[in-house]
Amino acid sequence: MSALTLYNYDLDDSCYRVRLLLSMLGQPYETYAVDMVPGNEQESPAMRALNPLGSLPILKDGDLVLYGTEAILAYLAKAHDPAGTWLPGDPLAFGRVSQWLTFSATILPAASMARKVSLFGLAGDEDALRATSRQAFRIMDDHMVLQQMQGTEWFVGNGPTLADLTLFPIFALSRDFGIDHDEFPALRRWVRRFRTIKGFKTMPGIPDYH
Repeated sequence: MSALTLYNYDLDDSCYRVRLLLSMLGQPYETYAVDMVPGNEQESPAMRALNPLGSLPILKDGDLVLYGTEAILAYLAKAHDPAGTWLPGDPLAFGRVSQWLTFSATILPAASMARKVSLFGLAGDEDALRATSRQAFRIMDDHMVLQQMQGTEWFVGNGPTLADLTLFPIFALSRDFGIDHDEFPALRRWVRRFRTIKGFKTMPGIPDYH
């Protein structure tokens, strides 16, 4: 069996998503450290040969090269979670998980960029990005309020799925760019629950609520 290789930057929230899933799956892998900040190595010709978008993460599995965080997460779930826990086979649950993966790919990049502007000094309108991020987190918090009223602590169904895993990192890291988690009590409760999943690994900036 070929070894998985993750092209990784430790402080990138998208790379953290993939590391989280690999850990929770108990799946061994190797890492290739990419000098994302300040080196922008992900935009080098050698890296663009793997991912023409010039972004991280990138996953190699033998001859397969994948980029796009949500695509990588879905592939790993299909390849290494035969029980279908993380990416359910049931059409209704699959559709709902896919909806949150789309939300992660299309709405949450503003939050990811807000963190990069604040933490790494990248160019960007941090106030506008923070406002967009807060709107996204409000949608998430409102959804989780309804879920908790129905007796579940997860975004889809009665256990953690890729919906939770793809949404967790950037909200958990959002205090890095000035988001007050007290504004989102349902998400605070969800973060506490998420941290209890077997295989959970933290990174700098992830809160440990008591």
